Amino acid sequence: MGRIVILGGGESGIGAAVLAQKKGFDVFLSDKGTIGESYREMLSQYGIPFEDGHHSEELILNADEVIKSPGIPNDAPMILKVKDKQIPIISEIEFAGRYTHAKMICITGSNGKTTTTSLIYHIFKSAGYNVGLAGNIGRSLALQVAEEDFDYYVIELSSFQLDNMYDFRANVAVLLNITPDHLDRYDFKMQNYVDAKMRIIQNQTKDDAFIYWQDDPVIAKELKKYKIESRLCPFSEIKENGAIAYINDGVYEIEYPTPINMEQEELALTGRHNIYNQLAAGISANLMGIDGKIIVKSLKDFKGVEHRLEKVMIVDGVQYVNDSKATNVNACYYALESMKTPTVLILGGKDKGNDYNEIKELVKEKCRALVYLGVDNQKLHDFFDPLELPVADTRSMADCVKACQGFAQPGDTVLLSPCCASFDLFHNMEDRGEQFKEQVKKL
Repeated sequence: MGRIVILGGGESGIGAAVLAQKKGFDVFLSDKGTIGESYREMLSQYGIPFEDGHHSEELILNADEVIKSPGIPNDAPMILKVKDKQIPIISEIEFAGRYTHAKMICITGSNGKTTTTSLIYHIFKSAGYNVGLAGNIGRSLALQVAEEDFDYYVIELSSFQLDNMYDFRANVAVLLNITPDHLDRYDFKMQNYVDAKMRIIQNQTKDDAFIYWQDDPVIAKELKKYKIESRLCPFSEIKENGAIAYINDGVYEIEYPTPINMEQEELALTGRHNIYNQLAAGISANLMGIDGKIIVKSLKDFKGVEHRLEKVMIVDGVQYVNDSKATNVNACYYALESMKTPTVLILGGKDKGNDYNEIKELVKEKCRALVYLGVDNQKLHDFFDPLELPVADTRSMADCVKACQGFAQPGDTVLLSPCCASFDLFHNMEDRGEQFKEQVKKL
């Protein structure tokens, strides 16, 4: 069958290794870091050879194909050596897609991916569909293809995953928005990042659907460059310009295939950004034939996503909100926009080429104080200190939460919406959010 080497021993890498072995390939997995104990046990259980702590070139560069975990940069030394040998590099999603005939509902965008993906999955489960949740959320698609037999997959796709997808086809492609993010991975060129996001529509046919926010200026510009065969399903905040889903006089409406409407105030998720997420989710479910009554009920009872505008608790009259998933400026914009009380805002982490001008006016309007949380907060000081708000500089979550408590007054909100990646002080954005919640509960 040939030799497949997997680079990266996280969720996607382990799933790809298991699927490759089940399909009869000669499989080897290599991770330059440390593979977690549960993943080591799974590799041993399946008898898959692996290494961690280093890369052995002689065991990697003889591959017929390499499956790269999305977190590995395209210019990593071993990736460059693989490319030099002209060995094809694909993603775990691309590989898994070869071995299933399930319908693929795929969601990407700079913001709102996880909420929309989770909501679509919730609707499908509520309707009794045989569905899996995969991609940037849940278990890896490859592992589910290896061990399950789902009829549908709802898949959250990052730009990193889309980079190494070539023949994979989304039956329903959802593009929520495109705003600057991960520019450090794209040579600080916005167009490179945009091109990655637009890959979600590659290979679509007239039998497929493309759902997108038609008011996004970047998407509107890009659509002029593409000859799209799939069915166009634009949504908008208001009823205009051919949108098939919108809010009309306080009513959530979808025009087709089956007309659906409900009062906007009945939607489970509040905030302007969540209107878009719920419109995209409703269209996706509607296209897949789910009964309108089930869609409406699911939009009413969805519980939301952890680390996304998650209310932690009220302490001394102050509401603490965990928005650790806000890893770019646009996500923070929508979080701040939804704040109804004076806000102590936590910013900082690994900067990805951020331009903070987008939130400058909202910070001036909404914020009582700013707390910087990161190894290097100089860029934040340079930009925000001239606003003359009270500022604290912290390098641990414990100190950060204490500083917030010192600034906040009864009736205020403390908002962790950091605009940045978490990798300077935390394992990931989940770790950052969990530490925030833990420290708040200690107050």
